[in-house]
Formats: sequence, C-alpha cells, structure tokens
Amino acid sequence: MPEHEDAATAGDGAPRPEPLRTFFRIDEVRREDGRVRYRGESYVPERTLLRKLTPPFREAGYEVDVEAVDGGHVVVATPFARGRDGIPWVNVAMFAATVLSTLFVGAYGWYYVPLAEIRANPLTLLQAWPFTAAVLGVLMTHELGHYAAGRYHGVPVSLPYVIPFVFPFGTLGAVIRIRGRMPSRKVLFDIGAAGPIAGLFATVAVTAVGLSLDPIRVPAELANASGAMIRFNNPPLLDLIAGALGQPTSYGDPRVTAHPVVIGGWVGMFFTLLNLLPVGQLDGGHMVRAMLGSRQETVAALVPGALFGIAAYLHFWRGLGLNESVGLWAFWGVFSAVIAFNGPADPTDEEGLGLPRLAVGVATFAVGALCFLLVPIQVIGG
Repeated sequence: MPEHEDAATAGDGAPRPEPLRTFFRIDEVRREDGRVRYRGESYVPERTLLRKLTPPFREAGYEVDVEAVDGGHVVVATPFARGRDGIPWVNVAMFAATVLSTLFVGAYGWYYVPLAEIRANPLTLLQAWPFTAAVLGVLMTHELGHYAAGRYHGVPVSLPYVIPFVFPFGTLGAVIRIRGRMPSRKVLFDIGAAGPIAGLFATVAVTAVGLSLDPIRVPAELANASGAMIRFNNPPLLDLIAGALGQPTSYGDPRVTAHPVVIGGWVGMFFTLLNLLPVGQLDGGHMVRAMLGSRQETVAALVPGALFGIAAYLHFWRGLGLNESVGLWAFWGVFSAVIAFNGPADPTDEEGLGLPRLAVGVATFAVGALCFLLVPIQVIGG
C-alpha cells in the first residue's frame, strides 16, 4: 500500500497516524480554514476507515470525517475548539447568574420573602440557599454524569452550561456540548445514560432530604388569596419516596406547605422525564439509538404523535385547558418533532450493546417512567 511522495512533506504539521498511512493512499494534503484535508483513496470501506482513524486523530486533538468525492475520498481532520486555557468564564458566568436567579425565585416565590424586603436588604435572598442547592444540585449532577462519562471515553465534552431564567424554578436547565462524532454505540450509550442515572440518584436524595425538613408557613394573606396559583402534582416516584419515609407531601392547612427543597426533587424528576424522550439528541434518543441501532428513528417518529395524543386526550376528553398541561404536552410534541427531524447521533462503530448495557437501559427507562404523570402542572383559580 504505497504512500505518495507529496504526502510525506516534512514540517507541514499535519498529523499522519499509522492507520491513515496503512488504510489510505494520500495524494495531497491541504489546509483550509484550520482543517486538514487529505485527498486520496481508501483501501477499506468508508465506515471501517473512519473507525480506524477516529481514536488516533482524537488523541492528536482532531475530529475526523470521511467524504466520498469523484475519483476517491477526502479525510477531513478538524481541530477541537478547546477554548481558552484556564478558567471557563462563560460557564462560570452562567452558573453565577443562575445562582442569583434561583435565589431570587426561591426567596420570593417559595420562601415568601416580600419584594420590598428583598429590595431593602438583598442578603435576604440567602434564605433560599437550600432551594438553590437542591435545584442546581440535581441539574449539575445530571450534566456532570455526562461529562464524567465523556472524559472517561476520551470524547471531547464541555463543562455544563446552566441557563438562568425566571419563575417558577429560576432556570431552564443545563446542557453540555459534545464535539464530534461518537466512536461507538457503546460509548454513545454510556454518555447518554450517565446523565439520567446520576441525576436520578441526586433527585431521590434531594427529595428525601426535602421531605424530612419542616414545612414552610405560607403568609396568611397569600393562603387566603383567591388569585391564580400553580400546582405541581406529584409524580409516582415522589409519592413512593414519601411513602417509604412516612412523610406527607401536602397538608390540610393552606397556611402550611412542603419545604421548597422538595421542589428541587420535582424538578429533577420532570427534567429526567423530558430528557428520556427517545428522540434526536436527547438522552433518551442517544440511549435508544445505541440500544436499537437505526431502528431508533422508527421509535422517534412515534413520539410527537404520542405527545399530541396526550394533549388531545386532556383537552377533549378531560376538559382541561392549555394551562393545565395541555399546552405543555403540545409544545413538547412540536419540539420533539423538530429534534426527531434533525436525526439521532451517528456513531462510527455500529457494534451492538451487550446484555448488561441493555439491562441498564431498560432499568433507566423504567425508573424514568415513574417520573411521568398526565398533568404535572396546573394553573388553578383566578
């Protein structure tokens, strides 16, 4: 398998790992927009070549892909965008903003600290630190599960980006960026499943702690008010934890409510449920793509219809309005259709999973199903 003379040019800085020289005839090496393009011809099928090239190129700091062109192939090596060395300022800034937003939402919305008191003394926001710790704890544990699995497998992943928001939780959740193509279905499964599994453990722990804390007293003027209020109904997993601990989740006295840390557990359950939808780039989509291969797209195609069906059932059969979870499921029906259209991950190595991973996947979806209920959120009164 000869290597052409111009491919061995010294000093161009382009990586030439042994599998590239073995399985690919290099005719020309060019740099374009920071990428290295090796033009030539593959001696093996494209997917096999990609599987051989991915580990050594990643070790050298490049993501690699193979393109078929007239008369041969082009191997494209793209350097990872590693960002600046040192402190990841964007991640830090977003995390700090989310700490502030959850402190404010927690103090004003869940600990009933009057707005005038917050303006007079912003340090009163610190009363809500247990709420902030609970919400960010479950979200960050989930994302750091992905991060740890990615680092373990040598897949370039970013630190979590936490998204600040307003009511009712002070955040829209957290995400990480995974750069490049997944090397195998096994790696895809491990990274996809690590987040929900870690997040569920954190969710159970936070919920147990919240249920064990003393309830919060609601100011009389709010307890007796007749305006609209948001009700967060209990998923089965929350009721199971409460039953195991012998703790109530609600009280007959309207002036008493469960400790706000319980809401951190509710957030963990709700976000886990949504992330486990088996579509596109969601965790559930990654897991089912790894478990079922290309058949995942058949499963994903059914999800939007199922969510629209739930919304229709709640509205037409149970007579519920848009603000009683009808709008929620309709929105997720649209969102799931969009991400399903964009497609799932496409791992390089299509070797199937073994029985242990399949069992873990089934168990994760089973526990995730305990986070589902038809009407998770209702706006009542008003």
